Amino acid sequence: MDPSELTGELALEPGEVAAELRAEFPELRLVSVTLAARSGRSPRHVRARLRDLSDRFRGAQALALRQSAVPWAYRVFYRHVGLDPDAQRIPVEAAAVERLVHGGFRSRSLLDDALTIALMETGVPIWALDGTQVEGPLTLRPARAGEVLGRYAGAPPLPAGRLLVADATAPLAVLFGELAPGHGVAPATTRMTLFSVQVAGVPSIHVEEAFWTCASILTP
Repeated sequence: MDPSELTGELALEPGEVAAELRAEFPELRLVSVTLAARSGRSPRHVRARLRDLSDRFRGAQALALRQSAVPWAYRVFYRHVGLDPDAQRIPVEAAAVERLVHGGFRSRSLLDDALTIALMETGVPIWALDGTQVEGPLTLRPARAGEVLGRYAGAPPLPAGRLLVADATAPLAVLFGELAPGHGVAPATTRMTLFSVQVAGVPSIHVEEAFWTCASILTP
């Protein structure tokens, strides 16, 4: 099935982007979808797909990666928001380095494998939250003074101005960083909210394909 057909069935949801971010980055988008899905051990065909991806993605491809359009777009955005992509690697480059270090993409869980396959095939990162821990629509915004990451006791504090993804009541993830403790997908999770950030220079079809790839693995 063509990705554009399946994204209609997935009902991709555009998130809110804070006005100050829209003014500075007019092409910035937050996209999410919620699925009835569980993680667990990957079935044989998914592990085989990961091995095939490892065989196709070797040193030469890793070296050329940052010159590709989508990784380059994320590197540019990192610098615009004060992140150094050579110190804090963009997701696809971090995954590529891990593949080279370990000699292949290691299977961890159905969700992790789906996210890795989608990332390496499109360059677009996707993150996953426990859907029952998401209250209302997602928003991309700066942290406010005194906010913490998540709703639970002991949640780590956030510096004011840190870019994050939040729902109606609390920050759920640092942009390109950690998820709020207790809000990620767990073994008992049956409903997942996947989200991604599209930056200038990343075609929408790549974002759609990333979601389609994840969904087709998680909900075959």
